[in-house]
Amino acid sequence: MKIAAAALVAAGALAGCGDAPKPGTAAIVGEDRITVTSLSQTVRDWRGQFKNDAVANRIRAGAAGQGDQLGTEAGESDLRMALTLLVNFQVADKLAKEQGVSVPDGRTDDVLREMNQQPGGAASITLASGLPRDRTRDLARYVATKRLVLERFGADGNPQSPATMQAGQRYTQLIRGTAGRLHIEVNPRYGTFDPLRGNVGQVAYRLSSPESGLDRS
Repeated sequence: MKIAAAALVAAGALAGCGDAPKPGTAAIVGEDRITVTSLSQTVRDWRGQFKNDAVANRIRAGAAGQGDQLGTEAGESDLRMALTLLVNFQVADKLAKEQGVSVPDGRTDDVLREMNQQPGGAASITLASGLPRDRTRDLARYVATKRLVLERFGADGNPQSPATMQAGQRYTQLIRGTAGRLHIEVNPRYGTFDPLRGNVGQVAYRLSSPESGLDRS
């Protein structure tokens, strides 16, 4: 499985609720908070780097052509893509802990080496995924985490084998459960969770509804 393709689709289907976190918060994942400021800076950094990386642009365009919904709306889609990954990083980490799976630095290093053997290397793959270069190791750790959990569930490294497919099904079921227990909340200005795709979907506009902050009751 190509890491570039795997990284462009956040793993699992996340279940979110419709509540709104406190002002200044982009999302809440369990006890962890992703701020509007950090998300905005992440996307600003990404835009400046992505526009000058021809390989990252080709990877992203190719994934879009294969059906991955990268979005074309200026601004909003960039924020949703980055926020989806940042949330998924935390959910995958929580699932690994629940399953007693540790993620050694060596496994993350293995993923980085594999990424660097692909066109553009790890940096371009990270940019194609919607994050700036300084999040490359985070992305590699996310891929390593999913792989290790799948191995715990019996995956044998062959994506077409019954064992790997069964492990993938179990992973999807458990990642949904983990997300549900974390009571993920997303600021409505960025959209809502799609329970089937596990990403931050488009903003649902409502007439006469002021922009909400995030405030967990």
